[in-house]
Amino acid sequence: MAGKVIISCAVTGAIHTPSMSDALPITPEQIARSSIEAAEAGAAIIHLHARNPETGEPTPDPAVFMRFLPVIKQSTDAVVNITTGGGLGMSVDERLAAPLAASPEMCSLNMGSMNFNIARAGDKITNWKHAWEQPYLARTDDHIFRNTFRDIARITEVMGKGHGTRFEFECYDVGHLYNLAYCLDQKLVEPPLFVQTIFGILGGIGADPRNLMFMRETADRLFGDGYVWSVLAAGRHQMAFTTMAGILGGNVRVGLEDSLYIGKGRLASSNAEQVGKIRRILEELSLEIATPAEARAMLHLKGGDRVGF
Repeated sequence: MAGKVIISCAVTGAIHTPSMSDALPITPEQIARSSIEAAEAGAAIIHLHARNPETGEPTPDPAVFMRFLPVIKQSTDAVVNITTGGGLGMSVDERLAAPLAASPEMCSLNMGSMNFNIARAGDKITNWKHAWEQPYLARTDDHIFRNTFRDIARITEVMGKGHGTRFEFECYDVGHLYNLAYCLDQKLVEPPLFVQTIFGILGGIGADPRNLMFMRETADRLFGDGYVWSVLAAGRHQMAFTTMAGILGGNVRVGLEDSLYIGKGRLASSNAEQVGKIRRILEELSLEIATPAEARAMLHLKGGDRVGF
């Protein structure tokens, strides 16, 4: 697998709101179509949240997930990765509802509680499509994204040991890597660890190239050859940081959850457009893109035939 790069695509998330981009998938049909297009463009892993089809508000409802998960599975071989982060203000029970129902190959797992401030994200919006959007963003300057050690242990127990699901460990700061090392020492998780280092969220580590290098060096010290490294960066930093990750031998995540743009001042037309761009960049660097089967082998996943959808 040397030189193979896993592209993950986070198609909708729970950060951006419908008024920010018409390309953001909202309905189950849009999420399914956007996921399939991203897989066809080269994404081996599709990272998924759900939204209320009428308002676009993030929802933990398993019934909404089940309106698009089977369609994606039937139409592509991509690995389905379901959030356990959910949306702002969701309880851990709510965040686990869809993963427990779907028993996916992968889930995201946030590795620490943190301030998560996106209050300024809507500053340029003058016409809001829905009444919930502006208050949803504005309250985040007083929001703590909860992921305690007890929460982490619970999620690893019920999803990892209970369902054979493996994790995308989302590390927003250096301390999150040490939290993951502790979980590894306590045998809550096992290698290979899929470590997603995240840059540019206000409340986490900043999008500075030196920080990327330090996060990589720290992960090397803590996990040795027992991890698979990936990078995502918020907003305008997305393509630069994922390109750096490819050069350094890492894997990448793009998608409209992380950035709504394809270039300076230009909104992306789709998730597939972002996947296609990073794929072209990586292939120009003589790197090969991992297939879903290769990603499964690299990450020791249970296989798409053992999911619940």
